[in-house]
Amino acid sequence: MPDNFADRLASLTLALQHAQLDGFIQPVNDEFQGEYTPDYAKRLEWISGFTGSAGAGLFLAHPIKNKQAILFVDGRYTLQAAQQVDTQQYTIINSMDAPLPQWLAAHLGASDMRIGYDPWLHTEAQIRHWHQLVDKTSIKLIPLNKNPIDGIWNDQPTPPLGAVTAHPLTYAGESIESKCAKIVQTLADQHADAVLLALPDGINWLLNIRGDDIPYNPLLLSFALVDKSGGIRLITYERPFNWNAHYNKINICNFNDLSYNCNVIFQNYSRVMMDPHTTASWFFAHAREMGLDIIEHKDPTLMLKAIKNPVEMEGMRNAHARDGKALSHLLEWLQSETILRDVTELEVMDKLEQMRAQTGNLYRGPSFATIAGAGEHGAIVHYHATQSSNRILGQGELFLLDSGGQYLDGTTDVTRTIAIGAPSGEMRERFTQVLKGHIAIATAIFPQGTSGSQLDALARQYLWEAACDYDHGTGHGVGSFLCVHEGPQRISKRGGDTPLQAGMVLSNEPGYYKTGEYGIRIENLVLVVEGPTGEDGRQFLQFETLTLAPLDESLIDHSLLTPKETQWLHEYQARVAANNRSA
Repeated sequence: MPDNFADRLASLTLALQHAQLDGFIQPVNDEFQGEYTPDYAKRLEWISGFTGSAGAGLFLAHPIKNKQAILFVDGRYTLQAAQQVDTQQYTIINSMDAPLPQWLAAHLGASDMRIGYDPWLHTEAQIRHWHQLVDKTSIKLIPLNKNPIDGIWNDQPTPPLGAVTAHPLTYAGESIESKCAKIVQTLADQHADAVLLALPDGINWLLNIRGDDIPYNPLLLSFALVDKSGGIRLITYERPFNWNAHYNKINICNFNDLSYNCNVIFQNYSRVMMDPHTTASWFFAHAREMGLDIIEHKDPTLMLKAIKNPVEMEGMRNAHARDGKALSHLLEWLQSETILRDVTELEVMDKLEQMRAQTGNLYRGPSFATIAGAGEHGAIVHYHATQSSNRILGQGELFLLDSGGQYLDGTTDVTRTIAIGAPSGEMRERFTQVLKGHIAIATAIFPQGTSGSQLDALARQYLWEAACDYDHGTGHGVGSFLCVHEGPQRISKRGGDTPLQAGMVLSNEPGYYKTGEYGIRIENLVLVVEGPTGEDGRQFLQFETLTLAPLDESLIDHSLLTPKETQWLHEYQARVAANNRSA
């Protein structure tokens, strides 16, 4: 067995040569297209050392310019990738500037190359897009029956068999029968026999269950086929749970069977609905082989899940009230402790987890890996402190703390930037510019039909005036005791075309990052609610801020705020104080 990353890469190179492949594409994600993958699916991490939640590697059978592999990551991970992989063997490329398929066509298109990919790990839409770009070149994309990394990973972990629990109506707010009826209506509208659901969070939402298969997101990893009678074929690794008592129209299909017989899910259906943007190309290929009539349609659970019902909305408010108290107490502790002694990143993380755990029995753990970045670590957008990187929060520096909690009644995600000692004038100016953008989103009033991409510039305008920007999106959707990152809603200058609707929850998180020095981000979660009615009777929408944690006043240059911004700040800080005083 290879005992280091160089040996692993060499073994993969030999495997590609034996398979008569010139290259292989390995993304971060697993077959469920999720942000967090179980250990057996962390193939890119195993082969390269890169631990980010997004990215892909192109591994070559023969080196190009002395490089054996190219790692494509977005702007959140360029610094992290450079620290984690062997840059003697890897070229790191910002995928925002040069996405993998475009790079492939531009740099290797003249070569007669066979590039393999695992059809479980790429959606049908991705593969079609790649073909559009490379089919005009001499490159051939080859779907593989087995992932070549699996062939050299001798001690690869087994798939998880986490516990499954029912998510009661007290928190779900809608029955399985009611949710399934909405899916059945979509099938009738599309004249389909069944729909294949490929995203576990949509399936867990539909079935009012939660699982323990992966960290942070409370999911049972699964696929599901819902037919026009409301019957469900749930494809997962079997484990103890009384499905008949939970919903008597569920049949369990073992995931292992799919490798041998696709009929296990598609039998008796002729017209099947699938979403090419969320479903692995493997399903499309096998459905075509079976001669099925494929109806391409957006996963119906996406919008249904995104628009929270009244019970979920109230649950989110309650979860944020408790979570805000925990974070407020942490910030008070941090302020007093850093005056007296040295405090480290890991110590803050542990203390915050203790304080969240003390909020009550609804707490179920972090909603993602806490980002606690002191000084230059704050400039690494998705930094994660380890024993080797653990750093003291130095005087005169900024500390960026991005964290969240999973509660039975809601999910939280909040970022605060804290000055340790006296901040510099530049720090205060940049923080205030970020704050102004944050307030612009928080106070926005917009007509129905407005998408997140149309709002994104509101958050960036004050940074742009200073010739500054940030590479991540301004806001992502958030689930209700589900994934802390959910679609389709988002606020971003790259995409985000789904119209915002009342009941959606998003983050509001502009930032600024100065490499090697500091990072700034201000993040609250917001709920889309109905706003005023226009003179022509048109309904407008606005945001209700859910997060309740104080902003660091020492970082705010009040001379840069308008009266409206000052009023928002005063009212927000007062809301936080009132929440902290409540029982």
